[in-house]
Amino acid sequence: MLLFSTLVAVFLYALASVLQWQTVLGKRTANPSLFKWLALAGFVAHTLSVYKVLHQPGGLNLSLFSAGSLIAWLVTGLVLLSSLRQAIDNLFLGVLPMATITALLSVITEIQPGKPYAAGLIAHILLSILAYSVFTIAVLQALLLSRQEAALKHHHTRGLVASLPPLQTMERFLFELLWAGLILLTASLVTGFLFEDNLFAQHLIHKTVLSLVAWLLYATLLFGRISFGWRSHTAIRWTLSSFVFLALGYFGSKFVTELILHSA
Repeated sequence: MLLFSTLVAVFLYALASVLQWQTVLGKRTANPSLFKWLALAGFVAHTLSVYKVLHQPGGLNLSLFSAGSLIAWLVTGLVLLSSLRQAIDNLFLGVLPMATITALLSVITEIQPGKPYAAGLIAHILLSILAYSVFTIAVLQALLLSRQEAALKHHHTRGLVASLPPLQTMERFLFELLWAGLILLTASLVTGFLFEDNLFAQHLIHKTVLSLVAWLLYATLLFGRISFGWRSHTAIRWTLSSFVFLALGYFGSKFVTELILHSA
């Protein structure tokens, strides 16, 4: 059942991605209803896959590839929901391939046994994953905004750029994502200090420090936006650099402990 639901999700995500790319490149007439229905169907199949991978005997499996699939699933859901009120269909060009790859990796690699977690820690973990998911969308939005700025500067307004909303709308949505992500990251850090025995223990200190650095960078960016009117070019650079610290803090530690040290 796990493999079947994952393969269905992968197939539907891939098909939706192809249709979206063909629309952007002007090779077919836009049909957002078909594209979104395929993405939604893939999301439903991915939901079952994520549930099966996460819930293992003994508790939750939050290993590297399991967490990656969970985050990609959540990002897909958030973008699907946001697309009902925002013209952000082009975000799927990055979201769906990411969901396809992570869903597949979560089942073709060794599934780790589950671990029990207290309720407080589960709240901390969920907030962390939500924050990471929102910042992932912000990175994709920043990349699209960067592409749009460069194309407009050189008067290239065809293809992908032609399908994007106005620059100001793109910029406004990026900052909305950054505010939402910072609020969630703040809540994640607070619950971590409340419910984790020692966030500066040897096995957690790198994750804690890098997450705090990311928080400071995101907070500085939003302070600069309010106080100095920082615009898209500055926001793009700060968004990408801040996300590097956040990704290293979360996935970097898992990569080292689960793949490098485990293999050694």
